[in-house]
Amino acid sequence: MINFFKYITFTFIVFAFFLQCSSVQKLQDSVSFKIEQPYYQNWVAGVKNGGSGINIFIPVTNLKTNIALDSLYFRGHKVLLETKPNNPNLFIGRILTEANQNEDFSPKTEAEIPFDLKENEAVIIYTENDKKKYYKIDNIKEKQTEYFPSTPPKQN
Repeated sequence: MINFFKYITFTFIVFAFFLQCSSVQKLQDSVSFKIEQPYYQNWVAGVKNGGSGINIFIPVTNLKTNIALDSLYFRGHKVLLETKPNNPNLFIGRILTEANQNEDFSPKTEAEIPFDLKENEAVIIYTENDKKKYYKIDNIKEKQTEYFPSTPPKQN
């Protein structure tokens, strides 16, 4: 009877191990679209409590209709990727940081990231033909911090 319980326990552990391994996210070796010189930029508002953050810019070309970029892992955060109507090939991820925030600012807790990333690396989460995929971007360049003025510039 004890051997039976050992067998059941062993079988359960092996099954759980293989089940967990099958759910691990696998990085793609390549993508069918082109990523053109990604970069990130810190920013700080020019007014007290105006906020601060990091914007990650991912310029993309050759994006087919069966592919949709969803979100991004970067520096311990998972953020949605957005585009602007006037530039649909530039995807932007926005992380709010604690500097220059209101007293009641509550930063998002860092996401559990299933990848080991360096400070200048990110993983894009995208779907291709309704299948979720992951692609790591290396050597994301940092651009100079942008300090926004306290008032908009006068326009003539």
